[in-house]
Amino acid sequence: MVLIPIFTAIGLGLFFLIADNMCNRSVKKANKRLENYKHKEIKLSSGNVTYLDRGKGEAILSVHGICGGYDQAFETARPLVSEHRIIAPSRFGYLGSEMPADSSPKEQAKVFAELLDALEIDKVYLMAASAGGTVALRFALDFPERTKGLILYSSAPPYPAKPKHYPKYSGPPVGACNNLGMFLLSLYFKPVMSIEREEIYTMLPISERRNGIINDATITNPDMAKNYDDYIIENISVPTLIFQAKNDKLSNFKQMEKCVHRFPDHKFVAFDKGGHMLVGCSKVIGEELKAFFETEPGPGSE
Repeated sequence: MVLIPIFTAIGLGLFFLIADNMCNRSVKKANKRLENYKHKEIKLSSGNVTYLDRGKGEAILSVHGICGGYDQAFETARPLVSEHRIIAPSRFGYLGSEMPADSSPKEQAKVFAELLDALEIDKVYLMAASAGGTVALRFALDFPERTKGLILYSSAPPYPAKPKHYPKYSGPPVGACNNLGMFLLSLYFKPVMSIEREEIYTMLPISERRNGIINDATITNPDMAKNYDDYIIENISVPTLIFQAKNDKLSNFKQMEKCVHRFPDHKFVAFDKGGHMLVGCSKVIGEELKAFFETEPGPGSE
């Protein structure tokens, strides 16, 4: 009996030692991967902003979700780069983009408009994933004259009515917002969050995304509930294409289903499976995107 806690401690120590070693190697690979993107930097009112600018044609502003950055923003839009100009910035606190005192979605939308000004881009399609959906909606509401359309992937849904209660923190535990913590948490990605464990390799290094993750969990994600009256979805006049899977455990499908009617001009594409990352849905998504860019959806279509 005396030896049990000793062997348990040794076992745990070995586990964390091996995990730490694997994590460090993965972080080194992730840093090399990021170097290949050759991102750009620009000084705006919020401070330094990192971004990618690829391709030619009609511009798409890709807005990444939690644990993202310019890399994830670009990868979301990569299938379209042959026919479109992809602008993929890191949001506040992610991969070199600074965190201003006001880190609200409204301020982020304003900084995105500044970025478009600097790049001499008048209007864009907004393509947003997960937590990035809140910022994209804010941009469409605040800058309708600069918005051609909305494309939402597993997006944070608006509310059908003003909520009486809402979580003040919506994101990964603060204690897991580091390289090793998230690496260990990835063991539970699939059973708890319906995303493959391999997604951890697109999130590393967490150390360069930590401030953005916590900002999303405390500021961005609760914003549509906290400031419900500022999100008048009915005022979004541009066509909106919404993709979401019924088995998504991170973005509330039923809530989106209840509030989708608030978008005046929309098409709601629901998948039975695919999870938060819409795995296995790329063919249908590609067909819907092609139709979306060629012809605008009719009001209220589903």
